Amino acid sequence: MPGTTIRQSTRSKPKILVREIVQLDDPAVVAAHRVLRGTFKRGELVSIREWRDSLHERMGGVWTDIAWHLFVGELDGEVVGVATGTYLGNVNIGFVGYLSAVQRVRGRRLGSRLRNRLCAAFRRDARRIRGQPLEAVVGEVRSDNPWLRHLIRDPRVLALDFLYLQPPLRSGAPSVPLVLYYQSVGGPVTHLFAAKVRQLLYTAWRRAYRISRPLASRTFRRMLESLAGRHRIGELRWPVGGRLLDDSRRGRRAAR
Repeated sequence: MPGTTIRQSTRSKPKILVREIVQLDDPAVVAAHRVLRGTFKRGELVSIREWRDSLHERMGGVWTDIAWHLFVGELDGEVVGVATGTYLGNVNIGFVGYLSAVQRVRGRRLGSRLRNRLCAAFRRDARRIRGQPLEAVVGEVRSDNPWLRHLIRDPRVLALDFLYLQPPLRSGAPSVPLVLYYQSVGGPVTHLFAAKVRQLLYTAWRRAYRISRPLASRTFRRMLESLAGRHRIGELRWPVGGRLLDDSRRGRRAAR
């Protein structure tokens, strides 16, 4: 009708709240582990007991130069996304453990929000524990994961060119071939020295995965063998989305 304004009611989507779990008895601990069980195979997932041990250590104030974090995204009180990771003070690096969101909230950038909160926690850890800026964030991901293709377009991210294997996390489970990436907090990066990569591997296995004797593992020794005789570890070249990483990306790096 003339002179009448017709307003269409629009219902906004409920907001997803992101928070860090810090209490051992928080019921979201169980719900968060359940979300990851829907994404990762049993042999790729640490036990909920290890999560509880880490929270118990945090509450007891016994951490030295490490700090473990568990963030969740909640929609109407239900856990719909999870991110975990460990700050490793001896190398001043944040190690991303798991990142996942349930299918019905994908497309709402919850994964990015969770990862950003995790990385912010790593930066605070570096200031508190080391008294200096965080050096980098590292993580492991399957080579066919579309998110990896997006991530490596950033010149600060290096998908490392060596045999990387996630340790077996259950008795009798196989090791899982993944891509280890290094995301510099500073400027672009074109390579890491092999000695640094070896240190990273040992620290991740010993402190993030809580494996007491990495060098006793055949899987760990295979990774070290793939680094033997190499001084620098550069960028992995492999089919991503049907094409190889080409010289154009490296050219953008060199121009910076």
